[in-house]
Amino acid sequence: MSRNTDPAFWSNAHRHLIRYGGSFEPMIIERAQGSFVYDADGRAILDFTSGQMSSLLGHGHPEVAGVVAEHARNLDHLFSGMLSRPVVDLATRLAEITPPGLDRSMLLSTGAEANEAAIKMAKLYTGKYEIVSFAQSWHGMTGGAASATYSAGRKGYGPAAVGSFAIPAPYPYRPRFERNGSFDWQAELDYAFDLIDRQSSGNLAAFIAEPILSSGGLIDLPPGYLAALKNKCVERGMLLILDEAQTGVGRTGLMFAFERDGVVPDILTLSKTLGAGLPLSAVLTSAQIEEECHARGFLFYTTHVSDPLPAAVGLKVLEVVTRDNLVDRARVAGQRLENGLRALQREFDCIGDVRGRGLLLGIEIVKSRAGKEGAPDLGAAITRECMTLGLSMNIVQLPGMGGVFRIAPPLTVSDAEIDLGLSLLKQAIENVVASGTAR
Repeated sequence: MSRNTDPAFWSNAHRHLIRYGGSFEPMIIERAQGSFVYDADGRAILDFTSGQMSSLLGHGHPEVAGVVAEHARNLDHLFSGMLSRPVVDLATRLAEITPPGLDRSMLLSTGAEANEAAIKMAKLYTGKYEIVSFAQSWHGMTGGAASATYSAGRKGYGPAAVGSFAIPAPYPYRPRFERNGSFDWQAELDYAFDLIDRQSSGNLAAFIAEPILSSGGLIDLPPGYLAALKNKCVERGMLLILDEAQTGVGRTGLMFAFERDGVVPDILTLSKTLGAGLPLSAVLTSAQIEEECHARGFLFYTTHVSDPLPAAVGLKVLEVVTRDNLVDRARVAGQRLENGLRALQREFDCIGDVRGRGLLLGIEIVKSRAGKEGAPDLGAAITRECMTLGLSMNIVQLPGMGGVFRIAPPLTVSDAEIDLGLSLLKQAIENVVASGTAR
């Protein structure tokens, strides 16, 4: 009998856990190492999502583990009014690797927490309260961050924060605005802000965006879009907040995804990848914004603000990424992965689109490329078959699109592991199509 069916474990899970979305995999994960997690039977499962899109250096990286052990013994947690060297050193390092204008940092625990702080800073600095984001966005599940999240979680909780607005994300695979047969994202953006201006009470504080909308279907903002968006913000006296929870720290083949567009946000938030799987996030902004917010009494005490242990982990993550040239590795490995996905696209009519950058890629599952109709049952069946074969994949299902696999292996993934993942994905699609289980 499989150890994954341990009746006491599942009885306790059903009786004592609050379910927080979706369902749990019917297995017990006992350990994780590198690009794999291992269930209670010792079966290796290739992790193509880096845990929760976070384990940038793979699971159980020995240098990260060493930092955790050292600081668990010697310096783990402090009163929020105290400072330690890891906190100041990490803030200094973040200022060194980001463009001028992102000179000061606050270290927190989660992406939602960082976005919450960023939104509060934007409101305090501008003296306004309206926040705009994309209709497919995901910025977190806390109050302000949830109000700026539109891809899920809005039904049944009462009103969002006053002044919450959304515009459509530019979606080249399913363009809403076209000119001479090509996607006209500028016309879409102009029209979207015309509608925002008509709804605004004159209190536009900030736009918060991901350079690549991950939970929104792996939608990469087209080249030039981010600069145009920044101009829209400047024209209205808004701040631009960029949420690089998943795109930051090398994943896209650049240290930060916004570097491709030559745009510097007013506020940058980092999380997931900065801690490489441990709870660490950061808010970065300019000295000018920080000084003004401080003068106006900016308040954001949390239990784990400026904790030394996660800060030390963040320092080690940045050290490893830089020392081991993992930004370049993400670009090279990402190209290998993308080439493999495009080969599968040519072979299987259900792969409608391949998109993304570096080691953050997506494939959209449809009934056929010609019709582009969403195929949620097919996507779900492929996901299940992948897990059966030993490949952990994550699919998001949103209205108006097919199911989109978010593929984000660690930056330390080997060529052999990339090829294995592609082989397992191919086998999963073949098995599902052959069986007709999703029809």
